[in-house]
Amino acid sequence: MDWSLLMLVKLGAAVVLGVSLAAYLMQDKLIFLPRPLTDEQHRAIAARHPDVGDVFLQSADGARVHAWHVKVKSADNAPLALYFGGNAEEVSWMLDELPRRELVTEWLLIDYRGYGASGGAPSERALNDDALLWYDYAAKLGSKQIFAFGRSLGSGVAVHLAAERALAGVILVAPFDSLAAVGQRHYPFLPVRLLLKHRFDSAALAPQIRAPLLCIVATHDEVIPPAHAKRLYDAWAGPKRWIALAGAHNETTDQADYWPSVQAFLSAR
Repeated sequence: MDWSLLMLVKLGAAVVLGVSLAAYLMQDKLIFLPRPLTDEQHRAIAARHPDVGDVFLQSADGARVHAWHVKVKSADNAPLALYFGGNAEEVSWMLDELPRRELVTEWLLIDYRGYGASGGAPSERALNDDALLWYDYAAKLGSKQIFAFGRSLGSGVAVHLAAERALAGVILVAPFDSLAAVGQRHYPFLPVRLLLKHRFDSAALAPQIRAPLLCIVATHDEVIPPAHAKRLYDAWAGPKRWIALAGAHNETTDQADYWPSVQAFLSAR
């Protein structure tokens, strides 16, 4: 190997190592995009929705976490859905959306740590631990049918919850098989599987989950291509239904069949 080629190889190796190190150090900022609310914003949302519960819990490690509790007055023993949003989602938008859909379901719209009114910093472990905390809270409310609803990043949280607790059903929107697999697709030149701290390996948990599944994907999802959802879906052990809607990653809720499919699933259990 001549000197110039050797230098080129060394330079290439240095670039790959440098980019890999940067990706490792920055991955929290790439995966989690917190949308915190100021106290003033939080109070304004609560004032606009006086019938919605404004719930705070204390986690085992001391973090103060928050969820909005959307209640149903007209139905006894209504099911309750735990909602886990996307990585850049501030979930209070659902407070305006849900009343328009007339779903006979209670909801806990959960703020991840660092999002909305929740304190702390997000991580895979923190989000999964908090999901268990919210499930146990919902069970103490007397909810006999508890669902998990996970969108995008939230699908990983919902799947982990389904592997740890009994659920009446699971709704996943734009889910993935594992965050490592999605990351490797987007960054094929990086050793993503070696670098990733927050793995959210949903496909590994799916074979042990017996809860019914509604899987909704976007046909032109540029963030999480449907192939990743299909691998998760194929591994799922319980009854399941696959719905493909036209559009990109953030366009599923705009499709005519989206909310009717959600309502039918929640009502059928």
